[in-house]
Order: sequence, then C-alpha cells, then structure tokens
Amino acid sequence: MSSQVLSVVSVQVAQARKVLIEGRTILTAIHKTPVGGSVAVAPLGLAGDEQADLSVHGGLDKAVYAYPSAHYGFWRNARQAAGVAGIDEQLIFGALGENLSLGGLLESDVWVGDILRFANCVLRVEQPREPCYKFNAAMGFKTAVKAMAQSGFCGFYLSVDTPGTVQAGEHFELLPGPRHASIPQRFQAKMFKHMR
Repeated sequence: MSSQVLSVVSVQVAQARKVLIEGRTILTAIHKTPVGGSVAVAPLGLAGDEQADLSVHGGLDKAVYAYPSAHYGFWRNARQAAGVAGIDEQLIFGALGENLSLGGLLESDVWVGDILRFANCVLRVEQPREPCYKFNAAMGFKTAVKAMAQSGFCGFYLSVDTPGTVQAGEHFELLPGPRHASIPQRFQAKMFKHMR
C-alpha cells in the first residue's frame, strides 16, 4: 500500500433523473455532485443519494461507491484522446458516479473484507464496480467501459458496518480483512467480457 495519508477528497450524492442515452430516456443517478459538511451514512448509503437500478447498484453490499481520486488524470486524458475535451474538461469529483473520492488508496491496496474506519463510521470493502453502458454516456465516449476494463481503474463498493457520518477532508484508516481476494483479482474476473 502507498505510504500516503488516506483521506476523503470529496463526498458526492445524486437524485435519480431521466437522461437521453443512445436515443432512449433512461433513469440514472450516475451524475453525482459534491456536497459540503458532514453527510449521514446509513446501511443503504449516503443521505440524499439515490440509485436508479437497484438490480446492479445500491443495496446493503453496494451502499457506498468509492473511487481513487488519483485516476481522474487518466480519465481526462482518455476523454481528450476520444475528442471529448472541452466538455466538462475538469471532470469534477463525482463524474465517475462515486460517492467518495479517496486520496492515498488505490484498488491494488484493497481486498474484499478490508475495513475503512472513518472518525464517525465504519465501511467494509465488498466488490469492484462493474461498469455498464451508462458509464460510456457519462464519460462521453463509447469505449469508456473498455478503458475501465483495461486499466483496472474501477473503484469499489462498500457496505456499512457502523452507520454515522463522513465528510470531505477527513482521514481514515485501512484495516486488513481476511485478504483472500483482492479488488483487482475480482475485477479482472468480471471484466473478461469487456476485453474482447
């Protein structure tokens, strides 16, 4: 694991809304926006946050989605290479659909069952994110899912062991779990279909 301080760079939520994707009106909550102050964390996620398709997002095992802030440079470059530069060029935190943008922690540092202990809540690593077609639309180019599959920059879902609050700027600890399956291992197994 990196020797950096582990911190919450930003906290984001969104309400589900209808957007036009590939000529169809789709309900989505992928467009998260930053919120300030302390945000309540309950067993099903952050206060003020929704998921549109509960068959693939949300629930007890996918209550909170965390993403390494270090990967935002990769996505800015990927969007520029795809000709999307100029549209939301800065990619504000939450653009990848995450609730927590984390500093100092990458997927390679995290295993299923690891604990993230914050000042006022405890979250458990459950599984990597598996991107869907909505991710392509959110990023603005048709090969974003494939880019995530190839890079392994997937982030991870968290369950809530101890409800409480979380806020941008706070530090947290990573406590090792049983260390049987890493997030990269789980992600690679899920992403085989996107690599063709």
